[in-house]
Amino acid sequence: MGAVQGQLDLEGIPSKLVRVTPAKLTTWAQCPRKYRMTYLDRPTPTRSGAWANATLGAVVHNALRAYFELRADQRTSERAAALVRDYWKTDGFASPEQADDYRRRAQEWVGAYVEQLAPDMAPLAVERWVSAPMGSIIAEGRVDRIDERHGELVVVDYKTGRHGLRVDDARQSLALGLYALAVRRNLRQPCRRVELHHLPTGTVAGWDHSPQSLADLQDRAEQLAAELQAATDELEMGADADASFPALTGRHCSWCDFRAHCLEGKRAAPSLPPWALLGD
Repeated sequence: MGAVQGQLDLEGIPSKLVRVTPAKLTTWAQCPRKYRMTYLDRPTPTRSGAWANATLGAVVHNALRAYFELRADQRTSERAAALVRDYWKTDGFASPEQADDYRRRAQEWVGAYVEQLAPDMAPLAVERWVSAPMGSIIAEGRVDRIDERHGELVVVDYKTGRHGLRVDDARQSLALGLYALAVRRNLRQPCRRVELHHLPTGTVAGWDHSPQSLADLQDRAEQLAAELQAATDELEMGADADASFPALTGRHCSWCDFRAHCLEGKRAAPSLPPWALLGD
């Protein structure tokens, strides 16, 4: 695990700063066994094939990144839709017909999304990597977009899932909260607003954090990081892997990348075809 030396604690012994991303924390909270297989086991166990919903999300993210890298006078809804076509992949879809259908949908989503942006809209950063120490952790990750509005920074995250989003999704998002803290420290400007932009519905779920709500999310991240680091240390000292990293089963076992290697997961939920999470 990515632990690095930190400040001296009260006894004069260097404490560990645990290097984490939102993905690592989310994976640990969902299933410690999946965390171990994803980040610790070497060689990494074989994964399942691509999921169509993940392919769709990656294409949309790539298209929007490329769109904002264009000169302002080149940014049109038609160009945005063309970028979806340029980046399109068919991994995980049931058939060429289904893939074509979702390509058209994604082109419509992205075209409509950029159409409603202000003509002079210019993000401060796109796909920006941020990293910052906070408490007992170093939180890092790649932010989809950072806007500057009225002297403050705004963290923007794109979503393409089949379900719409609520304000609580933005308020409770550990990833968005950590990004806001890291962005503020990296760019040295206030950052308290976080937004989830749902491309299929063209809606925005946003939240303005208070110092206390950000502190609460940081506390949650530090708690999860301490748990996963303790399990990692146990494993390195020879503890039983399944005991230190137990499987937490549920519906998510149906789409786990490591389902083939987990008997409990296979018993807990049925297998799904790789296009099942598209919502058709």
